[in-house]
Amino acid sequence: MEGSIHINIVAILIAVVANFILGFLWYTPLFGKVWGREMGMDMTQKPKASEMIKGMSFMIIGNFLTAWVLAHNMAAWAFVPEMKTMSTLANGMMAGIFTWLGFYVPMDINTVTWERKSWTLFFINTVYHLLSMIVASLIISHMPA
Repeated sequence: MEGSIHINIVAILIAVVANFILGFLWYTPLFGKVWGREMGMDMTQKPKASEMIKGMSFMIIGNFLTAWVLAHNMAAWAFVPEMKTMSTLANGMMAGIFTWLGFYVPMDINTVTWERKSWTLFFINTVYHLLSMIVASLIISHMPA
């Protein structure tokens, strides 16, 4: 049916896995110690296995919902005639950057202003959110339905 939105569930699942790996790398070897310190965590205590499983499960659910909604938004924008003249790379980058800029940056700034978190934590989280959106949008844009 013309005008229908078609979503590639395989692209969404690949984006979920890619962002799970990105999140692991970002918040463990790359910035894990700094992030934990900025969050006020006791870095000498190892979390319980049940806490880790619960956290990872919710992360996967969150990654799925983000990729699914992002795929819908990208598919909806595909109906704009000018979008067809742009490269797949440009479409993916724009989707990722503008989603990050409009939805993640304001919430990340709120953690500094209202929750009194540090700017260091802001930059760790918001750059992760930017990369996460770019990764998901590039995968989704390069694997159309």
